[in-house]
Amino acid sequence: MKILKTVDSILNKIEGAVLIFLLLVMLFMAFGQVVLRNFFSGGLVWGDILLRHLVLWIGFLGATLATSGERHINIDILTRYLPERISRAVAALSNIFAAIVCFLLFRASLTFIEFEIANKNTVFAEIPSWFAQIIIPVGFGLLTFHFIVRAILDAGTALQKGAAA
Repeated sequence: MKILKTVDSILNKIEGAVLIFLLLVMLFMAFGQVVLRNFFSGGLVWGDILLRHLVLWIGFLGATLATSGERHINIDILTRYLPERISRAVAALSNIFAAIVCFLLFRASLTFIEFEIANKNTVFAEIPSWFAQIIIPVGFGLLTFHFIVRAILDAGTALQKGAAA
C-alpha cells in the first residue's frame, strides 16, 4: 500500500504543477485578449479557442486532484450514520463503481480521439483537434486510477477496523 500511496502522491504533484501552469497561461491569455480588444481593437484569432481548451484541461486536472484528496462530489448521508468500518466498506464500493464508470468513459473517449484523428479535424491552422482533446482519455484514465487507489485504501482501512474490533 505504501507504493500505491507514493505513486498517488507523485501523480498529485505532477497534476498540481500542470494545473497551476495551465491556470497561469489561461490567466495571462485572457488578460492579453482583453487588452488587445480594448486598446488595439483586435486580438489573437486562436486565443478564445485556446482558452476553451484550457478550461477543459483545467477541469479534468482539477477533478483528478479532487478525487485523489476525496474532495469530489459525493452523497454521504448514508455513510455519516454508519459505523466507521461499514462506512469505509461502502466508500470502497462507491469508489469501485466510480472507477468502473470512469474506465468506460475512458474507453469511449479513446474512440472519440480515434475518430478525431481519422477525420483529421483541426483546432486552428494545422494543429490537430485530438492534440487539444487528448486530456479527455488521459483525465478519465487518471480518474480511474485515483478511484481505484481510494477503493483499495478504504477497503484496507475497513479490514483493519474489522480486525481491531
